[in-house]
Amino acid sequence: MGKVDHNKQQKRESLLDSAFSLFIDNGFNKTSIADIVKNAGVAKGTFYLYFKDKYDIRNHLIAHKASQVFQTSYLALQKHPEIQDFEDQVIFIMDDILDQLASNLNLVRLLSKHLSWGFFKNSLFFTPSEDTPSIHTIYDKMLQNANHTYHSPELMMYLILELVNGTSYNAILYQQPVGLQELKPHLHQAVRGIFDQYRTDETAGDSKH
Repeated sequence: MGKVDHNKQQKRESLLDSAFSLFIDNGFNKTSIADIVKNAGVAKGTFYLYFKDKYDIRNHLIAHKASQVFQTSYLALQKHPEIQDFEDQVIFIMDDILDQLASNLNLVRLLSKHLSWGFFKNSLFFTPSEDTPSIHTIYDKMLQNANHTYHSPELMMYLILELVNGTSYNAILYQQPVGLQELKPHLHQAVRGIFDQYRTDETAGDSKH
């Protein structure tokens, strides 16, 4: 990356970081573009080089944060070459993402307020850099190496995301109805049930001959 491109990326990231802190502290509706650029220390015109409006930076912020969390978990998975099964890999990534969120409650609050399936679907195709594949690309690669085949893999992912998102929010923030660590085994069982529902081949115990 050249110096000019690096400076552009730094300015864009400073705007995203600024928007994140202000959305958390003041709320999305009470944050203006003027607030974002002042907090980032850049000129207002710079904002429009990267984003159309406040809604656009919010959408990019969600895609950026969701991708960042997933990429961190995927890198952690690479340190465990013994985890070869697709379903075990998804469970590992899910656990690691939940642990990341548990250590960053502000991120939980942002995503819980704004992360609809539409927003997340956009983040699936978000490419952080030329050298970093999108979540969708990684998911496809994992699926291709799976021991089983699945029908409607996008719908399967949607159900898993909605399940994890819907059940973990209160567990992380309020330890209700139980804390995250106590919830995890129940989530594992439910996610594996979704995998079973979407398999198009035999189960591991009854593999095809």
